[in-house]
Amino acid sequence: MKLSSKNLFWSLLNLTLILVIIFGVTGLVYKLFYKTDRTITVSAEGKVTVSPDIANVSFSVVSQGKDPELVQGENTERMNEAIDFIKSQGIEAKDIKTVNYNLAPQYDYETRVYPLPKPNIVGYTLTQTVLVKVRDLSKTAPILAGLTRQGINQIETVSFDIDDPDRYLNEARGEAFLKARAKAETMAGYNGVRISRVVSFSESGGMPIPYYEMRALGVGGAPDAPPVPQIEPGTQEVTVTVSVTYEIR
Repeated sequence: MKLSSKNLFWSLLNLTLILVIIFGVTGLVYKLFYKTDRTITVSAEGKVTVSPDIANVSFSVVSQGKDPELVQGENTERMNEAIDFIKSQGIEAKDIKTVNYNLAPQYDYETRVYPLPKPNIVGYTLTQTVLVKVRDLSKTAPILAGLTRQGINQIETVSFDIDDPDRYLNEARGEAFLKARAKAETMAGYNGVRISRVVSFSESGGMPIPYYEMRALGVGGAPDAPPVPQIEPGTQEVTVTVSVTYEIR
């Protein structure tokens, strides 16, 4: 039996469609299970040297005595005088923050008589701590020197920071990505391939905060005005490390 031209056409068309489906499914399976990604991953570091523009000064008044009300009154008076002094140096109220207020009893452990449940209370210690943000670094040293004259008897730390860290992080980030691209293109050129597109990327890094530490000056405070200390904020490096994966062809 001879096939008509019409039937032959439809038979060939059906066969072609079957072959297309078979090869299409085969290619899909190959891509899903057998294809090896052609990528290259590089890392690079961007670095910006920055001069700090903010000083954070942490100081305390430590008062001791047998009467908790007298201890509290003395401590409050000395701290209020210190805060008034800070404000007279041009520090705004928004940059002055109380971070600790702790009244704790003092126990006499040496004369404890057993089986009493706990030793006797022989006095109290009140520690009040304030954190001040100094935006004009030239005022840092005079403030530190003047605090003891106001009854401050403990200065914990002086740390330096950046008011707008994102600005410098963005500079370091941009440098890091430019270096990563240049490194990837160089490596690709040595191996006879070319960079196609970015597949993924990530970053790490940050901004360290250098600090200058001052030890406690004693519960009694400093009777005489100390010399003005030389406080040097120095510089700090803002670094960002990026890792970028590129597709290669």
